[in-house]
Amino acid sequence: MGKFDKYRIDLKGMQADILTEEYLLDNIFFADIDGPEVQKGKVKVALQVKKTARAFELSFQIDGSVWVPCDRCLDEMELPINTSEKLMVKFGRTYGEEGDIIVVPEEDGDVNVAWFMYEFISLAVPMKHVHAPGKCNKAMTGKLSKHLRTTPDDEKDDDFGDSISVDLEADEETETPIDPRWNDLKKILDNN
Repeated sequence: MGKFDKYRIDLKGMQADILTEEYLLDNIFFADIDGPEVQKGKVKVALQVKKTARAFELSFQIDGSVWVPCDRCLDEMELPINTSEKLMVKFGRTYGEEGDIIVVPEEDGDVNVAWFMYEFISLAVPMKHVHAPGKCNKAMTGKLSKHLRTTPDDEKDDDFGDSISVDLEADEETETPIDPRWNDLKKILDNN
């Protein structure tokens, strides 16, 4: 028995028009799937499979939490996940995709939903994930703040607050010579 066999849905053998399944995806699931976005979590998935005249409609209700690294301090942080997704599956000769419809071989008659569930979860994770202000690792934010200072005399708050900004106009007023390549880059910024 393979590690993802319990996520296999037998479409060909469906007796009723509606089938419901529930899955609890934990750290073992995320470790087994070995995806790049999410490697830890505890997510409950309610799946409803509805047989229609020409295809099968799979409706996923996904609720739980995943742990991802903070973009700022790299410590793990918990993110809530709550999403609903649909997937259409129909029978064909070979496995493939036709637009938004997944085609599975009719002779097999089943579909494994493990990777689809992982993709739906990873798509629900926001692109930017950072701790709430003041919750980041203080040692890491202090080092980051030290490297973001434009001059040694800058005194910036190590807490980062809501955002980090660098004043480009202040650099233009300093007396130290500027590498001419930076002037070309500043022209690009000025055009935006």
